[in-house]
Amino acid sequence: MAEINTLRIEMLLERIADSLERLSPIPGPEPDFASAAAYVWEQNGDRLVAVPTVARVDIDLLRGIDRVRDILLANTRLFAQGYPANNALLWGSRGMGKSSLVKALHASVAQEVPATASARLILIEIHRDDIPSLGRLLSKLRDQPHRFILFCDDLSFDHDDAAYKSLKAVLDGGIEGRPANVLLYATSNRRHLMPREMIDNERSTAINPGEAVEEKISLSDRFGLWLGFHPCDQATYFAMVRGYAERHGLAIDPDELLRQANEWSVTRGGRSGRVAWQFIQDLAGRLHTHLD
Repeated sequence: MAEINTLRIEMLLERIADSLERLSPIPGPEPDFASAAAYVWEQNGDRLVAVPTVARVDIDLLRGIDRVRDILLANTRLFAQGYPANNALLWGSRGMGKSSLVKALHASVAQEVPATASARLILIEIHRDDIPSLGRLLSKLRDQPHRFILFCDDLSFDHDDAAYKSLKAVLDGGIEGRPANVLLYATSNRRHLMPREMIDNERSTAINPGEAVEEKISLSDRFGLWLGFHPCDQATYFAMVRGYAERHGLAIDPDELLRQANEWSVTRGGRSGRVAWQFIQDLAGRLHTHLD
């Protein structure tokens, strides 16, 4: 009987130990920031995984977003040079280059940093579901000499989602606050990171509607820059198509290029940078041309 009880206790202790390890995972190895310019944060294991090649386009291929590009470029340059800079929320229409701009700007500004500099500009992607572990990531970065842009793509929150409180505390609150060598760039289709129906529901059901809504949308106020991306007109769409076609040397008559591009946008039901790139991929395939 004593042996059975001992076995049960051992099994119970193992289950408790496993649960504690899941709640507070063993820290992963310290990253070698000299090995890559971009990383992905993995909450499971608390580790940074190097990205050898980032999927990006050149900054001069991004058309129709000149104003927001220049604002974010200036902000990124200041940050890379060690000066104060703002967190940025890139919001608006799908496919208009929000995430492409962040990756392109990082590459452009990183190239401006002298090769002999001890502090590099490093891009770290954190997935939406890993936001609760953001504090642990910052603890790894706080004492580093490098400058870090944390990039969260397609950031948004739904009803009863408490993760936004963790992000809000890191951005502008808490005892430690955001490290001076860390900046957050996030993209979202929602200006306030919450669905409109959720905000309206809070107004109609809360005892104090104003306070309830303020709590939900105050997260977006933690971003010093709000940069809007709006649907493009036909001229901008054609400029995108021409830019891609020229860059990749696609042999096609200019008028025929635009005719096919227009037909492609009609079948897709809209125009955007993503639609332009998808058309170029289709065209390159039909022309038996490889895209670099």
